Amino acid sequence: MNTARHASERLMSWPSLSPSPAQCGAELGLRTPTHDIVHFHGEHEADVHLTRAMIAKLRPALLGSSALRLRAGSGWVTVRLDTGSDIDLLATLVSAALQAHGVPDAAPDGCTRTLPVPGLR
Repeated sequence: MNTARHASERLMSWPSLSPSPAQCGAELGLRTPTHDIVHFHGEHEADVHLTRAMIAKLRPALLGSSALRLRAGSGWVTVRLDTGSDIDLLATLVSAALQAHGVPDAAPDGCTRTLPVPGLR
C-alpha cells in the first residue's frame, strides 16, 4: 500500500493547496501560491514545512511521536507514513503549516533534501 499516494490524494482536495514539483526535486509537492508546504519522498514519507517558529511551539508534542523526525535548525519535519493514523497526523501538521506560513519566518528554509534537477548543474 502506497500511503504517500493516499495522503497526497487527500491533501490535494484542500482548496489552499496545489500540486507542484518540489523545489528539492521531489516529484510531488503541494504548495500555496507562495510556499512549498509538503513534499512526498517515496511511498511512505513526506516532509512538511512547519517553519522553525511552529516547530518551537509544538516541540513537546512533536518529540512524542515515533512517526516524526526533526532536523536541527530546520523548519521541515519528516513524517513516516505507515498507517492511516500517520496520514491523519500529516494532515494535522499540514494544517499547522498553513497557519504558520501566515507569519513570516526569520530566514529562508529550503527543503532539507536535495535531488538533482535534470538539466541543471
